[in-house]
Amino acid sequence: MKKFASAILLVAATSLSGCGFLSIKDNLDPKAMDVYSDLYDKFVESGGDLGAATVWRMEVQKGVTTDDIAEALKSASLGTGLLDVGQMPLSQEIEARTGEKQRYLHIYQFCNPITARKATDFSPYFSAYLPCRISVVEDEKGTLWLYSLNMDMFVHGGRNMPEEFKKDALHVRNTIWNMMVKASKGEF
Repeated sequence: MKKFASAILLVAATSLSGCGFLSIKDNLDPKAMDVYSDLYDKFVESGGDLGAATVWRMEVQKGVTTDDIAEALKSASLGTGLLDVGQMPLSQEIEARTGEKQRYLHIYQFCNPITARKATDFSPYFSAYLPCRISVVEDEKGTLWLYSLNMDMFVHGGRNMPEEFKKDALHVRNTIWNMMVKASKGEF
């Protein structure tokens, strides 16, 4: 099915943009079409939810608390070059404003300033993705979930990156993924 979806994407891209796609295809990361094929599959599976197509989602194991998640994220970021650049305790803020209990919603923000500079030098559009975020969201059933931008789009979704920058981008991608895995298990 994946190869079929890739073929459809290639035909659609070629048909919709004519020679435009053909003029850039050689400049794309070798994994770009795989990334977009996966995004398309997730988009269709989700009934057209763009967020589901472009975001990583990971369930937090039962028994892991929000404090465990915070400690795991802090611990997993140590020594990686990603700095904790801010948090947004949204559910607490809404409770303070409304006086009504809220389901948990907290956003953690991380950034490596040097990689961020390289990213915006490569494409100023990347500045809109900064800083990297990991959200902790409690669903209607009380289950905690972690969400973050699918960093494969950042690394492989467009034109080839210079090798030094790509190495740094992969490090950020792998660090965010590792932080999510550790947080989902409460490992610190």
